[in-house]
Amino acid sequence: MTPKIITTLKDYTARQLAADTLAGLTVALVALPLSIAIAIASGAPPAAGLITAVVAGFLISALGGSRVQIGGPTGAFIVVVYGIIHDHGYDGLMVATLMAGAILLVAGLLRAGRLIRHVPEAVVEGFTIGIAVVIAVSQIRDLAGMSDAALPAEFIPKIQALWAVRGTINGGALALGAGTIAAILVLRRLAPKVPWLVLVVAAASLIAAYFMPSVDTVIARYGALPQALPWPSMPELELAKMLDLLPAALTIAFLAGIESLLSAIVADRMIGGAHRSNAELLAQGAANIASPLFGGLPATGAIARTATNVSAGGRTPVAGIVHALAILVAILVAAPLAGALALPALAGLLMVTAWTMSEPHRWRHRSQMPKAELAILILTAVLTALADLTLAIAVGTILGLGLRLVRGEMEPVRWHTPFRWGGEKRKK
Repeated sequence: MTPKIITTLKDYTARQLAADTLAGLTVALVALPLSIAIAIASGAPPAAGLITAVVAGFLISALGGSRVQIGGPTGAFIVVVYGIIHDHGYDGLMVATLMAGAILLVAGLLRAGRLIRHVPEAVVEGFTIGIAVVIAVSQIRDLAGMSDAALPAEFIPKIQALWAVRGTINGGALALGAGTIAAILVLRRLAPKVPWLVLVVAAASLIAAYFMPSVDTVIARYGALPQALPWPSMPELELAKMLDLLPAALTIAFLAGIESLLSAIVADRMIGGAHRSNAELLAQGAANIASPLFGGLPATGAIARTATNVSAGGRTPVAGIVHALAILVAILVAAPLAGALALPALAGLLMVTAWTMSEPHRWRHRSQMPKAELAILILTAVLTALADLTLAIAVGTILGLGLRLVRGEMEPVRWHTPFRWGGEKRKK
């Protein structure tokens, strides 16, 4: 359970500090617009994403069991957070996240880190695909500059609401959003080590500011971003409310545990290391307790940002700490610039994120999976999009474990290496 930073600093050198600092700054450039976009898509204030990246990102690196894990808000939580805010308000989200943090702490103390590996890979892929579809659909409104009417949380009613306001499409906003998507995909493939996310979104926002005054920005819709972290405060904890929010808290805890440990496994393969799963769960617990105290969102290890960190030369948790501190500096001195980001550009960024989450390079492999596993994947994806993430994970896991029990295959699955952010090829 010892945090990885304690062992990595024993032989730390000035050369490694320089490499970690550069990597941390690179990841911060990627995380800054992405954190704002994730918060907006979740129905939360834009500043909540930045707060999460700072508070949770710092703790996940400082206390975690991975050398290179980068923590913060992730696209996987958008569906869950949007639904909680819709049903229970933002205070409800704070309570649910606190409870999830406590659950993760208990899981870490009980050494439950390795148990998560028993979740069938088809279930993980299925709910990831389902979440990607929901994220993409939720971004259509901002991508096309449609009416600012609030969208329902449910998938089918959301599509119906989008269809109802199709006449409000802003041609300029749609062109800007589509151009953002195309530019990120093309440039990322041509030069994967360049932080194209922030450069493309910034360029699109400049174009909007000078030539498209009708296109909404973060500050135009949500007001100015704060230029400081808020003081921590404890949300009101009532027993009845906590019982009502328990399913949501369990979902957040499970999702945070799954994504953080999967990300840590991927990072291990990229650097030839070995993470400490129980220390990672403890760090996730601490991060999800601290983040809502400052008004932040649920957090976990982010596969895309972790891969970016490794590619940029980060090899110790210092890189993740630098990433969190760099975003804090950006909040203090550059909040007005972040507020000028164009919403269609941020929506395009999340569209790319959803595409990446779906792991398109694996579609051919998935079509060749055993029929029973493919059916579980599809069922989990459909339930995630049309019903409820908790139900999808529960049903998929029960069916998957039942299938493995029948086959006599109860060893933990060997996770594959997901798509690496930046268009890098997977190693055999």
